[in-house]
Amino acid sequence: MSEASGSSTPSITKSALKRPTFAILGAISVSHLLNDMLQSLILAIYPLLHSEFNLNFVQIGMITMTYQFTASLLQPLVGYATDKKPQPYSLPIGMGFTLTGLLLLAFANTFALVLLAAALVGTGSSIFHPESSRVARMASGGRHGLAQSLFQVGGNLGTSLGPLLAALLIAPYGKGNIAWFSLAALLAIVVLLQVSKWYQLQQQSYQRSVKAAQSINRLPQRTVVRALVVLLLLIFSKYIYLTSISSYYTFYLIERFGVSVQSAQLHLFAFLFAVAAGTIIGGPLGDRIGRKYVIWGSILGVAPFTLALPYASLYWTGVLTVIIGIILASAFSAILVYAQELIPGKIGLISGLFFGFAFGVGGLGAAVLGYIADLTDIVLVYQICAFLPLLGIITLFLPNLEQQRH
Repeated sequence: MSEASGSSTPSITKSALKRPTFAILGAISVSHLLNDMLQSLILAIYPLLHSEFNLNFVQIGMITMTYQFTASLLQPLVGYATDKKPQPYSLPIGMGFTLTGLLLLAFANTFALVLLAAALVGTGSSIFHPESSRVARMASGGRHGLAQSLFQVGGNLGTSLGPLLAALLIAPYGKGNIAWFSLAALLAIVVLLQVSKWYQLQQQSYQRSVKAAQSINRLPQRTVVRALVVLLLLIFSKYIYLTSISSYYTFYLIERFGVSVQSAQLHLFAFLFAVAAGTIIGGPLGDRIGRKYVIWGSILGVAPFTLALPYASLYWTGVLTVIIGIILASAFSAILVYAQELIPGKIGLISGLFFGFAFGVGGLGAAVLGYIADLTDIVLVYQICAFLPLLGIITLFLPNLEQQRH
């Protein structure tokens, strides 16, 4: 294993299982796909909500902020609690919250109900992500980067499908058609019930691996804190930029190039599909060459393309956003596994913290960027965000985990 991945770490670093359990990884990835597809419908129908409720950009940002803040505040708490006492059947329960929020969104007739629906979906996300990330690690067979990438690619592929399905099935007929997607939530609940049964059977051996991980020599606290701050700043850079695309890209294309709503949604689908494709790269590459190098290349390496984007034609805007999506997406799996190995034995807490921080940063960013767009114009949002990937230079301050432990 790589320099930065800490190959000598006896994880949970070494799964209780001898090789990856691909049936479980496939099931949790499909569940992640369904979960994030349903959640991305909120972002995808922003133009419909904008028209139906006569919303401004600040109110659009408030929807994103409500959803993402609900998730961000609860996820670390869920992760901390389940580190102490794993809850296998919390997975289908979390999906139940998402289902409820989805149905409420379909029939909401006031802005307040839209916000409540977004909060319920955020709650579902806060329950789903920490435990499903733990399941991915349990089923990894020691190939943690690969497992997290397979888990993440399901979620990112699901996120990319939201705008496509919205363009084909919701935009022409109205937001009431969202109710039909409750069938996907029910399917996810059925799949997660089977995953939960497997999780329950693995609990005993998993808890032994947790104790083994906690017994290793830890890095100095100062080193750990510094590394966590660096990783969170990198998450800040990555997710503010991603939010600028996921929340406002359709409006940018409509305002700057005069494209139709459906055309803008298809462009958003292309970007989000590129994010899904890029996700599968980061984890296995981190297993092979080192997570630190993947993080470095993914964040800083995208800067030339983000800096060019605000000045590109419609054709090159589409091309550049696909390139940006592929490169930028490879970071998260590497960052998450790096952090899990930085503090072994706290998988739920770390997963909840990083997923939660990503959601929270995205929510705050959506509100701030919406305010900037209302005060000036949407193009300025992308001119400002173009500089965020330059923060990738601080990857220099991440320790080499393997050398630090020897």
